[in-house]
Amino acid sequence: MKLNRKNKLLIGLCIVAVILIIRLFSIQIIDDRYKMDAENNSMVYSTIYPTRGIINDRYGNILVGNKVAYDLLVTPREVEAFDTATFCNVLDVTPEFVREKMQEYKKNRRRIGYQSVVMIKQIPPETYMRFAEVAYKFPGFRGQARSIRDYPFNAGGNLLGYVSEVNARYIEQHPGEYRSGDYAGQTGIEAAREKELRGVKGYNIYLRNSKNKIESRYRDGEFDKEAIPGNHVTTTIDAELQHYGQMLMANKVGSLVAIEPSTGEILTMVSSPGIDVDQLANIGQHYKEISSDPYKPMFNRAVQAPYPPGSVFKLVNGLIGLQEGVLTPETMYPCSMGYHFGRNKLGCHAHRSPINLEESIMMSCNAYYCYVLRNLLENKKYDSIDEAMDKWNQYVRSFGFGQKLGSDFPSELGGFIPDSKYYNKVYRKGGWKATTVISLSIGQGEIGCTPLHLANLCATVANRGFYYIPHIIKDSENIRIDEKYKERQYTMVDTTHFTKVVGGMYRAVNSGYGSGGTASVAAVKGLDICGKTGTAQNPHGHDHSVFICFAPKDDPKIAVAAYVENGGFGATWAAPIASLLTEMYLTREISPERKPLEDRILNGNLMDRVKVRK
Repeated sequence: MKLNRKNKLLIGLCIVAVILIIRLFSIQIIDDRYKMDAENNSMVYSTIYPTRGIINDRYGNILVGNKVAYDLLVTPREVEAFDTATFCNVLDVTPEFVREKMQEYKKNRRRIGYQSVVMIKQIPPETYMRFAEVAYKFPGFRGQARSIRDYPFNAGGNLLGYVSEVNARYIEQHPGEYRSGDYAGQTGIEAAREKELRGVKGYNIYLRNSKNKIESRYRDGEFDKEAIPGNHVTTTIDAELQHYGQMLMANKVGSLVAIEPSTGEILTMVSSPGIDVDQLANIGQHYKEISSDPYKPMFNRAVQAPYPPGSVFKLVNGLIGLQEGVLTPETMYPCSMGYHFGRNKLGCHAHRSPINLEESIMMSCNAYYCYVLRNLLENKKYDSIDEAMDKWNQYVRSFGFGQKLGSDFPSELGGFIPDSKYYNKVYRKGGWKATTVISLSIGQGEIGCTPLHLANLCATVANRGFYYIPHIIKDSENIRIDEKYKERQYTMVDTTHFTKVVGGMYRAVNSGYGSGGTASVAAVKGLDICGKTGTAQNPHGHDHSVFICFAPKDDPKIAVAAYVENGGFGATWAAPIASLLTEMYLTREISPERKPLEDRILNGNLMDRVKVRK
């Protein structure tokens, strides 16, 4: 039987009605999402901030932990008349502070609505407990627990970095991840490992009644979300060594970096003067004081200061000379209080002459390396000095200089190594020659590098020709480091040549006083320390004191670079500091015969030598 038009229409309407009924049943009975959306105006979300991950040293000592503090939140529309004097006395604030805040909320009443805003941040637990006892007297005010950073070990304020409240720019740079009132790592390890450390926020949902008062948990907490704590981070740092390094660098401007050569793990990274850990937990309170300090404690000299390397760079030029065949270990060069060219002279200290490669390292002869660099740049195998200079640049960069090493530490500076393009721009093409740039031979001129670069150079020599990219985070249960930190980075110099400079470094430290070794002050019986002094010229005052060393000679466990601004000769300040750090790491104590040296370093004050901008 054929359906007429009327019956078809009725059937169609019935089908549509059934579909609508099913859909309404699903929306109202089965699916809660729409009901929850309708209730959103009466729902209050109370944020639960996660516990931030702990930062440990290489041995499991806590460098950065957590302690509880409270924020006092206020919902302006719920506030009733209250006893201001009692409120101020309990929370240790002034009446002026309270009046200003309440006037501000009243002015922005329409914008704020029934939102809860933070009135007082990071209230100590003992203060909050006093408030909690009388909280019933102050409708509209409530506390919110959150963890803040705690520093049980005074080790590396600049290294660890600080956590502070995010600003509008930070929120804009991380869309959807943060909102006003959230905290994030801003510098150091806290910033570098923010994603792992921060955790995930949770919340509790409450319902307001018709009078906009919070009356109950929504659905008995069914839709509440627990906060997920941040992951713990294990660093490569030795906390006790870091603390000792800070003591050695106290009242001095510069940096101290130590690396484990066999892994590239950073054992110590000191920037002095630095931020004290006591200032980190409440950086907002101390920020103005720190940022206005003329010595710039927030500036991490270990990875950001572009210093001239001085005479420690002679090792690089010597190795390049060996590889290029313009030098052998037996090659002898004279020194007559310096290198003479035309009417010019690059000076040197008095020592016997002529000398070979090993002796040139031991005595730190300037003239020797002037001959080496000149032979490199005037090498007949190259068609021009431009080609020779660019080849030299490639060699130097293979040691990690002139570029960021790729460390996992933030704000690393790449430094600068000149090439022919640079000198052609400065002097015009054909307008310069080897003697024009002769200061490169002794680590001066346009060369710029960081103390991290110098420590890496030392680790490279200790390894006899390769390095691991320096890094500050270790593999742990929840965090795996990039595989690049486990790969050997070879230089362009054959590994067989490195033993020839190690001998000179050993003699520089262990030849004994009066033998010509420039670093006998760094010798420690039984440790076989190998080192190289440097005195970096400084046109603005006293020269900078530089020293790199590693030990033991045949099984290196530590490589150190010390850089002391305005410290004078390398042996005066940098060599004692680096050798004391090396001794402390390898033996966990300073020998009695070296205690007077330690006392001199710990009590030394060079701050008056440093010219600062007021």
